[in-house]
Amino acid sequence: MMLDIRGENRLGITSEILAVIARAGFDLRRLEVETGHVYAHVPGLRDADLPRLRLALEWIPGVQSVAAIDALPGDRRRDALETLVASFPDPLLVVAPDGGIAAANAAAQAIIGPSATLPAAIAARLRADAGGGSLALTVDGRAYLAELVATKAETGAGKAGGGQKGGGWLVIFRASQRIGRELALVGPGESGTLDRIVGESPLIAQVKDRIRRFADVEAPVLIGGETGVGKELVARAIHGAGSRRSAPFLALNCAALPENLVESELFGYAPGAFSGATRDGKLGLLELADGGVLFLDEIGEMSPYVQSKLLRFLEDGTFRRVGGKQERRVSVRILSATHRDLARLCGDGRFREDLLYRLSVLRVDVPALRERREDIPGLVDRFLGGAAAQIGRPKPRLTAQALERLTNHGWPGNVRQLQNVVFRTLTLADGPVIGLEHLDLSRDGRSGGDEGTNEGDLPPDWQTAQRRFEADLLRRLWPLYPSSRKLAARLGVSHTTIAQKLKAAGITP
Repeated sequence: MMLDIRGENRLGITSEILAVIARAGFDLRRLEVETGHVYAHVPGLRDADLPRLRLALEWIPGVQSVAAIDALPGDRRRDALETLVASFPDPLLVVAPDGGIAAANAAAQAIIGPSATLPAAIAARLRADAGGGSLALTVDGRAYLAELVATKAETGAGKAGGGQKGGGWLVIFRASQRIGRELALVGPGESGTLDRIVGESPLIAQVKDRIRRFADVEAPVLIGGETGVGKELVARAIHGAGSRRSAPFLALNCAALPENLVESELFGYAPGAFSGATRDGKLGLLELADGGVLFLDEIGEMSPYVQSKLLRFLEDGTFRRVGGKQERRVSVRILSATHRDLARLCGDGRFREDLLYRLSVLRVDVPALRERREDIPGLVDRFLGGAAAQIGRPKPRLTAQALERLTNHGWPGNVRQLQNVVFRTLTLADGPVIGLEHLDLSRDGRSGGDEGTNEGDLPPDWQTAQRRFEADLLRRLWPLYPSSRKLAARLGVSHTTIAQKLKAAGITP
């Protein structure tokens, strides 16, 4: 039986309690003392004996009560700790000062095997500098980031001896996929659902239909469209609707980094791969996204060298870290996006044609906002609600004239520009109603002009302008004449011509 003996915190009370228990003829197996409590494990004590022993203990000056308990506090703490360690999702090791494994949870035993041998890379690190920091390594073919935490650290002689006297280490293995999921959760971007894509126009309905059809197809998807149309939102929706929805969704903007950084971010690098690299190497996005989806934005800006490495991965699922020799294999679905004409870049020798074929197995073209004006009121309402919540004010309403102005605007910056205009307008307008006089549709934040002429918004050449015009015209007419023969008759051209133009515009009959 285990007892909780409550009493005053005075000198000698514990020894008096022990003497009473001994005189009563009982052995004592364990004793724990805390302020106001003496906990005793008396193995021979039975329920029938407890009243007599309680009476004897309560005669001790300062003893207030004696009660039977289920477990000693130390046992409770140990059981809680064992439960915590056993349920910890990541592999966890306790390493003794001599480098041996003192304890390992079930997740750790699953990866280090029955021999319970410390991975060589971790053992070498502990011998070198007594631990601390993190270490990228591969165990049983899987990539991990091992976090090494020194316990009971000593300095001086402890370090010089290659270990810590009286201390040890805690080693936590973080699987690359788990890190990737956490990065995806805290990273920027809209949630990956079709509900985030606002609009019911025929063109946006076609985009949603393709998202549903492509979601569970294990093939790359190329997402085309002008800047600001929401290509990443489409990529997130494909991920959210597919079987990999619970796995990481990570993104890399190929235009935002120089070639060498794009390569190391994508593939990672081995220890000491280049000047300035960390000594332990780095996990790349491919490893972090293992089992999930990697979105490569502005793929047209990727350098030819990195294109060749990406092509190799798309062909067989393997790659090497920068400066590494080991072949690594992961399961990652590649979604990419561009606002450029990749076919033209291939013709100019700036993009690999074989990579384009690999990336565009499936394709979604997101229409410009001016091509789906009927969706603008719904978008304005969504953005007004979001902006009002962010600013902390009631959601205002738009006058009919203001909404008409927004609907008829050219929107060269597409949905992103519309969202910025709504936010700027709401910030500057104080009342519950937003009228025509509150709108500022200038692209650079200056009041005045509406459309204007901006060289960056114009097509680069006559052929591109013609293709854009033809695609725009076909998208507008297709809902009214939903067959290539009807459309050919409407435009007065041959059925073959219309079929070719529809294919070039990405419109599937």
